[in-house]
Amino acid sequence: MFALARLLLIGFVVLTVIYVSLSLYSRAVRRAKLEAEWDEAHGPGDRDTFVQTGLSEYDGSLRRKLILGVYIIPTIAMGLIIYFTNFA
Repeated sequence: MFALARLLLIGFVVLTVIYVSLSLYSRAVRRAKLEAEWDEAHGPGDRDTFVQTGLSEYDGSLRRKLILGVYIIPTIAMGLIIYFTNFA
């Protein structure tokens, strides 16, 4: 039982590091795209305001929520592997 708890704790820490890294990377890519879009079109208003508005829309987007799959998919896969190894 201690081995399972240790596996879950280490797995959670690793998945958290991966989630934070992916989240920051995705946000940086979105910021770069918004800045390039504003530079290309010389958009209305201030550049920083345009970027902040775009990032606030990104925060509520589906893409941001899909990054949570970093926790869900490996957990389900590990559970299925453990189940089929022991009970099937």
